[in-house]
Amino acid sequence: MIQFQNVSKTYPNGVQALKNVNLTIEPGQFVAIIGLSGAGKSTLIKLVNKMIDVTEGNINVQGLEIPKLRGKALRKYRRHVGMVFQSFNLVNRTTVINNVLAARVPDMNPFLSLFGFYTKKDKLLALESLHKVGILEKAYIRADQLSGGQQQRVALARTLAQNPTIILADEPVASLDPITANQIMSDFERINQTEKITILVNMHHVDLALKYATRVIGIHAGEVVYDGDTESVTEGILKKIYGRDLTDEDIMFKDK
Repeated sequence: MIQFQNVSKTYPNGVQALKNVNLTIEPGQFVAIIGLSGAGKSTLIKLVNKMIDVTEGNINVQGLEIPKLRGKALRKYRRHVGMVFQSFNLVNRTTVINNVLAARVPDMNPFLSLFGFYTKKDKLLALESLHKVGILEKAYIRADQLSGGQQQRVALARTLAQNPTIILADEPVASLDPITANQIMSDFERINQTEKITILVNMHHVDLALKYATRVIGIHAGEVVYDGDTESVTEGILKKIYGRDLTDEDIMFKDK
């Protein structure tokens, strides 16, 4: 369970990204966070992994008070929280499987990790993770030979190799074409259903959120203005989240 308790975040430049947010996310939910750029979506995601610190309030994840975590305790917690980014963050000059195996390094002996001496168990886990996202046949190809969608699948497989209980995805399909974006979101949906992993994904585009997630959190100017199931989202609610009528850019994939 992830609980936001009166959470606010103000950056050093004075921008208040989140204002008194209260949320409870149950284990195994697939949650899409939607809103305009700058609404506070990425801030909310990053607070869960303590990539940034809260200004006020508390975040409790599975009984842990995240703002209080430091050092070894924080590193241990992060081992169970996978991150997927828009930019993939792969090492292009090495193979796909080596990129996935990078997720195992924090659990390895430092000397063995320095020379890439992975165990058979780790290698099998990496291959299994690639199989789960449908890209096993690319295991021994260099990452820079893959398409954008394939690279994002590698990033997702790397996250799965952590054996996470939570996956946080920050605009994971923003740089992809409509067909590929739907394929990647379908991967998230399948992983959520089969692996029972809690997934929080933030995105700008409405139709993908409503198609794949089971719950939507709408943020406008740092405040949660909608929190409910996808089937209950109306045009009026979307106008409240976006502060205006939706444009074609907001519904990027609808008619393409």
